[in-house]
Amino acid sequence: MAVWESRLESVVVHAVGAVCRRRASGVLPADGRVRVTGLPRLAAEGSLRVRVLSGGARVVEARVEHVESVREEGESPAWERELKELGAERDRLVERQERLDARIREVAALRPVPPQRRREEGLRRAPADAVLELAEFVDARLAVLHERAVELAQQVASADHAFDVASVRARQRSSADQPGGVESSARAVVTVRGAGPVELEVEYAVPGAVWVPTYQLAHRRGERSARLTLRASVAQRTGEDWSGVRLALSTADLARPSGLPRLSSLRIGRRQPAPAPSGWRAQPAGLDELFADWVGAQASKPMPQGPRAIGAVPVAAAAPAPVAPKPGRPAGGGASAKARPGFGASPSMQPRSMPAPAAPQGPPPAGAPADVVAYGGAAPAPFVAERSADLAEPAVPAGPRPSADQLDYAGLVLAGAQEESFRRGRLFPRGESAAAGALRGAEAVGGLPLPVFAVRPRESAGSFDHRFDAVAPAEIPSDGVWHTVAVAELPVEVATRYVCVPSVEEAVYAVLELANGTAHALLAGPVEVSVDGGFLTTAALPTLAPGGVREVGLGRAEEVRVARHSEVRESTSGVLNSTAVLDHQVRIELVNRLPHDAPVEVRERVPVSGDAEVRVEERPGWSPPEEPTAQLPSSARIRRVVVPAGGSTELTGGYVIRIPAGKAVVGGNRRS
Repeated sequence: MAVWESRLESVVVHAVGAVCRRRASGVLPADGRVRVTGLPRLAAEGSLRVRVLSGGARVVEARVEHVESVREEGESPAWERELKELGAERDRLVERQERLDARIREVAALRPVPPQRRREEGLRRAPADAVLELAEFVDARLAVLHERAVELAQQVASADHAFDVASVRARQRSSADQPGGVESSARAVVTVRGAGPVELEVEYAVPGAVWVPTYQLAHRRGERSARLTLRASVAQRTGEDWSGVRLALSTADLARPSGLPRLSSLRIGRRQPAPAPSGWRAQPAGLDELFADWVGAQASKPMPQGPRAIGAVPVAAAAPAPVAPKPGRPAGGGASAKARPGFGASPSMQPRSMPAPAAPQGPPPAGAPADVVAYGGAAPAPFVAERSADLAEPAVPAGPRPSADQLDYAGLVLAGAQEESFRRGRLFPRGESAAAGALRGAEAVGGLPLPVFAVRPRESAGSFDHRFDAVAPAEIPSDGVWHTVAVAELPVEVATRYVCVPSVEEAVYAVLELANGTAHALLAGPVEVSVDGGFLTTAALPTLAPGGVREVGLGRAEEVRVARHSEVRESTSGVLNSTAVLDHQVRIELVNRLPHDAPVEVRERVPVSGDAEVRVEERPGWSPPEEPTAQLPSSARIRRVVVPAGGSTELTGGYVIRIPAGKAVVGGNRRS
């Protein structure tokens, strides 16, 4: 079969996962079968698509084939060899340090030991010179050993640091560099009908890729046009490095559930038994007889010395005679439900309304473990936990219920003739493999902490899907960390205005009105705002549809100042002075220190009367909000004014409250 090398051309990163496209070309062999290499080991089998770009041929078959190759000695990645060498060097230095410490303890324990004096022997003179010489020897030797210990401790610390740095680099490496002596990959096996040179495009989906949008906004004061740079923070651990690829970003889900919802019926009356799960059925009769000839042929072959292989004895000879079930136990064995995975671990979780499958075909063959239950097999039903001995009623068996993994048809594997006798011809859940561990590592990128103000595209896009194509090739390694890629530069219109609420805080805040005049939707995310070439702040940009206008807060504007002065005058009016008059006068001063005019929106508030006899008279010049919101209630009053550059403006306002005699303001200070 011909083997064609492929190159990665483009990648479309979805909300979770990505779709990659590779190209390969060559001359078709006579049988038309081609292996296209270069696919990562996480390429989804059901997502493979192959199309002919040029050559006048057509594709009749395509499938993914996983390949495991053993590396030769010295072919392991450089980072793995470096880590092993640094670890061996550190262990060698630590061993030397332990031996040196033992030598220091041995030398420090040297003491003069006088010989044992006999009973008839008199007193001896102490050999002072020998004792002093021993002490001098110990001191000199310890000084040399301690000097070596200090040098060796420094070497061990340096080796530890180098090993830690290499370990961090190994954890942050690209997942395309697989460790160990076995390298896993995938390739597409394609059958093409045609002849001559052909160019193929191979498309497949991979998990382990996420992205979030970010922005850079640059504008100059006083100008309406601005430049918005759309960027994307992309993280991927798909098992292949994206080098020089055409990148596109999509908010759509790569895989959505396509099953119809199940609508349960509503019944009035007695409770009806729940229907059996779709797809469950008992195993067919005579399943073991399908492999009788194969087992007999295997038994006739000469057996090697040593333990007998499982399955060499015919099933008929290995299976014992059926045994009558004991009272209170289901037929087919006495194993408890807790020992049978797939049928639940406790009787409280078993729905007893489900009808039992067909009668068991007999006990499992000899050698079959009690905790193995195949899909569709006639395993004994789990029984309710045994009651205490003082109760005479036997335990009532509950009907079997297949687990979720047994109803996952895509994850079931049919055991062949080479399997044990109790597994042949039955469906079992797919076991754990190295690919499953790699898949978990790839999906871990979905739990990365997001940048500040970042929002996942599926949340900000709402019910619509958008796609953004990058204008330049991208370089994104498969290391599972965020990488920023410039996508496009969009022209937008901006207008800077200033807002203040002097009755709450004597401060002016800058607000940027951003109008999206492009055909692309702007998703929610962080935006870095720079004014006149200098960085100003990082704010949160809300989702902005084409043609929409949103406000982005830029923080406090120190160049524009505001001061509020209020005065309250109390008097009476009416016949016999029966009405109290509270005259509130407000004076607001605005000062602009900017080199251009500053449009300022001043927000005030007026009291709202809940009594028809209490009247509130407002002074002219202030208007209520067009659409009241939580931030701008109906009692708010707005006045917009343009403060000239380097100048000031004074605004006046207020209101008059007329309260009849016998009434008073409740719940507040009437003079505030």
